[in-house]
Amino acid sequence: MKKYIVYLLIMVAVICGCPVSSCASEEPKLYAKAAVLMDVDTGRVLYGKASDEVLPMASTTKIMTLILALEYGNPDDVVTVSSYAAKMPDVKLGLRAGEDYRLSDLLYSMMLESHNDSACAVAERIGGSVQGFATMMNQKAAEIGLTSTYFITPNGLDAEDAVGVHSTTAEDLAKLMRYCVFVSEEKEKFQEICQTRQYTFTSCDGTRQFTVYNKNALLDQMDGVLAGKTGFTGNAGYCYVCAVTIHGKHFIVALLACGWPHNKHYKWVDTKALLAYGDEHYEYREIELSKTQIPAVPVADGLEPAVTGTCEGKLTILLSDTETVQEQFVPESRLTAPVARGDTIGILQVSVGNTRLAGYPVYAEETVDKKDFSYYIGAVFDAFFIEK
Repeated sequence: MKKYIVYLLIMVAVICGCPVSSCASEEPKLYAKAAVLMDVDTGRVLYGKASDEVLPMASTTKIMTLILALEYGNPDDVVTVSSYAAKMPDVKLGLRAGEDYRLSDLLYSMMLESHNDSACAVAERIGGSVQGFATMMNQKAAEIGLTSTYFITPNGLDAEDAVGVHSTTAEDLAKLMRYCVFVSEEKEKFQEICQTRQYTFTSCDGTRQFTVYNKNALLDQMDGVLAGKTGFTGNAGYCYVCAVTIHGKHFIVALLACGWPHNKHYKWVDTKALLAYGDEHYEYREIELSKTQIPAVPVADGLEPAVTGTCEGKLTILLSDTETVQEQFVPESRLTAPVARGDTIGILQVSVGNTRLAGYPVYAEETVDKKDFSYYIGAVFDAFFIEK
């Protein structure tokens, strides 16, 4: 009977076109050497494969170039093409030394068709030089918390210097995309550029016209794609990073070393597998912080020995069926009267597993007055004149 049931399940899977492994809700089988599925809301890694392995990142680099150009540049800035930028290898727009272009136009060229010359020209305009821009890239990486990323080029071409190799990790790349689509003040413009299907522009003198087309095939394969960037070099292989909303859930996928020539489609297979895994295994759950039991906090020099607290609000978080939220109350190191109702008396730290998500203030539920002179006079009077 059991053999019959197993056979029936396999036949259903084949008929439906669904791999048996996915029907059984197993972890995704990936082509990529390193991969991450991240929750956009919290930055929590939901699934990782060699997530901290340092690898080349190819043109996924350009999401950092774009966000820096948006944050530090003016869209109407005029970019004069240098001879160095004009000599960049394919893939390129075909810029000529001495030509002038609007900064915003080159951003579309760089992101939609991954033109290396456009990225170099943008970097020179924003950073003064490629080297100066690389310094900005690494400074921003440190601000975001990318602990294993090193930038040398603005376009992602394979490079190495005395410090190290142009490289990142799948987790760092996902963190960078999260910053671009969720944190930066330029996140709306970033998404707008990444979602543009085609864009036409001219040189500043109007003598040359170009139309660029978005090479992010995921835009045509599914709804909810917020942003994405492909990449390839001989050392990096195919790379990809994207942010996608599925059924109201926000995910980031980062893939490094996801095949080499003749395996160009692997990145789309892996991306869909990770997104399906996240959609199937994670749902939003609401945590009522006000229901958390907060222990009383001692109050020095108070008319009452301690004060009770409460935490307000709700937390909505993506969780799997097997995950639970841990809450830890951390009181003020020394609470001294007077304490007014509503004063902060500690922090409620919320975590899932080893990942700390956030800290929420805990407020005093009542006022605790300070022991003053009249209190001590009364205490002395009670000690000496009131019969026990």
